[in-house]
Amino acid sequence: MRMRAIATSLAIAASFAISGCSSSTAAGSTSPFGELSGQPKASASASSTPLSSSLLAGRLLVEADLGQDYALKPETPARHDDVTVIGCPALEQLGGDAASGGSLDFPNKAKASFLYSGDTGSEVSEELYSDTAPKLAAGTKRIFDAMTGCPVYQVVVGSKPIKIATQKLAAPALGDQAWSQLLTFTAGGQDSVVKQTAVRSGAVLLIVSGSPALVDSHVEKALTKAHPAS
Repeated sequence: MRMRAIATSLAIAASFAISGCSSSTAAGSTSPFGELSGQPKASASASSTPLSSSLLAGRLLVEADLGQDYALKPETPARHDDVTVIGCPALEQLGGDAASGGSLDFPNKAKASFLYSGDTGSEVSEELYSDTAPKLAAGTKRIFDAMTGCPVYQVVVGSKPIKIATQKLAAPALGDQAWSQLLTFTAGGQDSVVKQTAVRSGAVLLIVSGSPALVDSHVEKALTKAHPAS
């Protein structure tokens, strides 16, 4: 599988950094980064067949799920700026395509982003992917390991340099596997903090990114809707 997922992580996180996402910090949770979050639930293996993109889209959070302070962010046209990674061999080894744009290279996907009016500049983004469980697990682990393998590195998006500091976080005790990281971006003399948490449940992968407090508030709700109990 071509690991174009770095593009998603960097593009989403860089967009938060450039737009000035909230820089509040979040408490960790209960499981080590990237390890199984407890024993798999009996219902987790019940849905092992990959879901279509249309089905995934129907399982995304909507404004009514989040509350009156949230508004759906209009989808912006895809940008194709050149992206160069400096100072992180693990990311560089994934190839130029990995850092040049696009989304996680799983066959079925859906995405939504929301603006939060209660805290100026705060956003939260949800992505859903579906493939076989082994492919989801291996691909997601490789991406998160690569991104957190370098404590500090630089990404140049077009002509804009962005310094990125990464920190592994305790993953939430959700789903079959979970990963979490905190990224601090420095661009234009301003720092922004983005939390990114991924949870795999069966053949569905959920990624929630954005303001740390918003990610913590909505990741469990998003998982419940994305992978309802059988």
